[in-house]
This record gives sequence, structure tokens and C-alpha cells, in this order.
Amino acid sequence: MRAVVYDEYGSSPRIDRLPAPDCPPDGAVVRVEATGVCRSDWHAWRGHDPVPLPMIPGHEFAGIVAEVGREVRGFAVGDRVTAPFVNGCGACEWCRSGQAQVCPDQTQPGFTGDGSFAEYVIVRVADLNLVRLRDEVDPVTAASLGCRFATAFRAIVGQAGVRAGEEVAVFGCGGVGLSAIMIARALGARVTAVDLSERALARAQDLGAAATVLSRTPVDEVIAATRGGAHVTIDALGSAATADAAVRSLRRHGRHVQVGLMLGAAASAPLPWDRVIAWELEVSGSHGMSAADYPAMLQLIVDGALDPGRLVGRVTDLAGAAEALVAMDAAPADAGMVVARL
Repeated sequence: MRAVVYDEYGSSPRIDRLPAPDCPPDGAVVRVEATGVCRSDWHAWRGHDPVPLPMIPGHEFAGIVAEVGREVRGFAVGDRVTAPFVNGCGACEWCRSGQAQVCPDQTQPGFTGDGSFAEYVIVRVADLNLVRLRDEVDPVTAASLGCRFATAFRAIVGQAGVRAGEEVAVFGCGGVGLSAIMIARALGARVTAVDLSERALARAQDLGAAATVLSRTPVDEVIAATRGGAHVTIDALGSAATADAAVRSLRRHGRHVQVGLMLGAAASAPLPWDRVIAWELEVSGSHGMSAADYPAMLQLIVDGALDPGRLVGRVTDLAGAAEALVAMDAAPADAGMVVARL
């Protein structure tokens, strides 16, 4: 198979011809039709999120089942599928309760093993981790769901429990943040977008944000824009400053969801715990979404309430995916998602 591979962190990814992967007894081999290029792939390639080397990147994909293992019962060759970027083990208490996104023995294409910048990719424990695609959802749209959109959906719907009429403030208007804005609007919330890029904020308005805040010290402006503080804040960027500002922008009994990765020193960043306690705030994390939760998201897409395809900025090929990965060194977060069509 043709695949994009890198041998060292930060080294130029190349297109190589490699053996197609062997199918695990409980897994499936998926022929990739489309794969997204995500900033998480860039973090791995840069060594911020260490992965075994050499590595084929890619964890947002859609395709057709090419082979199934002898233990697989729910899927067959020819099925159109996608999968979350977190693949559960299928045996632990979290997987058994439908919470595979926090499985302690999870696997992740492009991180723990070879990913989807290739003609074929493995999905382990296929009966748990594969998601059957509706005919109405094309491969490029399906590939756009795998990380940023599904992660935002879980954060907005599962963790924050956003309701119609609530004030939601989204900090960081890259792929996850813009997805969160779209989803919160579809649920009837009023959204304030916060970013340091005028271009990103303009895109947020296009996708339904009612107000925008362009500031390095945004708390007072967000409180004003959300008419007394947000019911829900989402840090879709991931930094000590944005997490702190998001919590301080909540009204009493507000809910903060941390979605952006907190890397390096930010992993132990402080929060205003005096405010959290006195105002009875909720602080939670959100890490992807299990396959069990995909049907509700897919139904909203089929019904026309959500259109993740609006977040796709460019469709390219495998070579273009490798170029887009490297270009993330300088690419603005609001440039639109790149999807490779194989």
C-alpha cells in the first residue's frame, strides 16, 4: 500500500510503499477513502505527544471494510465505516458501559500504531469501535468527524449538557472551537467566540456566533457579551491563560469543559479554585467520543441540523496531506480542515 510515513520527529514525511496491515482476529482492515489532517497529528510529528517511530500519521478517516477478523460479528466486507480516534479495548468497565473514550488500554491510529495516511488502516476490536455510515454522509464529511468534530460534540452534548437558551463561550476558534460553535448553535444556545485572530472570529460569526471577543485579557468582555457570565465555557485551545480565563468567565453554577490539550508546563496549570468552590462551578475534561455516541451526531447531520463539511477548507491527496502536516508549523488555526481523498 501507499502511505505517508516519518522516521524521526520533525523529519520530512515521505510517501512510501509498505505492506498492507494484517487483520487482527477481533479487528478490521479499512480501505481508506478519505483522511483528515489534524493538529494532533502535528503534535505527534513534532514530538510533543511522543509516538513509536517510524509512524504513519492520521486518525480521522472514513472508508470501506476490506477484511474482518474471525471474531467480528457486527461488520462485513464492503461496509462503509468510520471510527473514533480513541479505540477501546472492549473488556474494561468503561468500554462495557459505553465510555471507550477513557479506556485505560485504548489504542489510537497514528499514535499507538500506524494511522490513516495510507490506503489501509487497522481498527482493533471492530465490533466496539467501528461506526457504520449512512449513505447520506460522504467520505470527506465522515473524515471530518473523527477528532475535532466528535470531540466538540462530546464536550458540548455529553460533558457540558448545553441547553437551548444558554450562554456558551468558546475560547479558541480553530477546528474544535468552530465545531463547538456549530453544535452549540444547533442546540439553541447563544454563543460568544473568543480568539486573537480577526479572521478566526469572522469565521465563527459565519458559523453562528452571536458575539465575538478579540482580547488577550477577555474575562470582562466575555462576561459582558454573555450578559452576566457564561453558563458554559469551552477551552478549545489549551493553555494556562485560556483555561483560567474561561473559568473566570462563568456565572455562578457554570460549567467549564477543558477540550484543548494541556501540554508541557500547562499540564499542571492552576485554576481559580476559590471561585470554583464559592460559586459551585463544574470543571470537567473531554477526550474524544466513543463509537456508541456517534449515531446521535450522525442523525443531526442527516437531518441537516449540522453540516461539518462547512469546516473543510481543502481536499487534496496523500502527498498534499503530508505537505499540510508540515505546513501546520505556520498555518493559522482557522485556515479550514484539510482532507485527503484517496
